[in-house]
Formats: sequence, structure tokens, C-alpha cells
Amino acid sequence: MPPRHADAIIPPPEAIVVSTKRVACDGGGGALGHPLVYMDMGGDDFVECGYCDRRFVLDAHPKPGADYHSPAARPPEAH
Repeated sequence: MPPRHADAIIPPPEAIVVSTKRVACDGGGGALGHPLVYMDMGGDDFVECGYCDRRFVLDAHPKPGADYHSPAARPPEAH
């Protein structure tokens, strides 16, 4: 593959605003997805997926940690 031109614009990774510090990512599922991984932001207000570089950013009004809602949730028929 030829080297990338220095002026080529590389789009930033996808940013997803979430309401909890614990998130899950599967890369969008399907053939382009990756294994489901769970991540915790710890003391930060964001976390990045090590597989697909999606960036999960904490909303300005986060929910308590017990109210976990997976951003990678899929309908029951997809399981």
C-alpha cells in the first residue's frame, strides 16, 4: 500500500455520549464488529475502546453507577 499523503484528512474516531461511567462496546456488531468488551472510566470523563477507537464521553448529567445501560445493547432477537 502506498504511503498516505501528508495532507490526507483522517476522520476522528466516533464519539458516543453516555450517561454512566461503565460502558460496553461491540464495534457496532455484525461482520465489522469485535468481541463485546466492558470498560470503566474510573476518574476520567471518557474512555476509548481498544478495538475500534470509539470514544465514550460522559454526559454532563451522569446517572448513578447502579443505573447501568449498555450502549451496545441489542434487541433480543439479535442474540
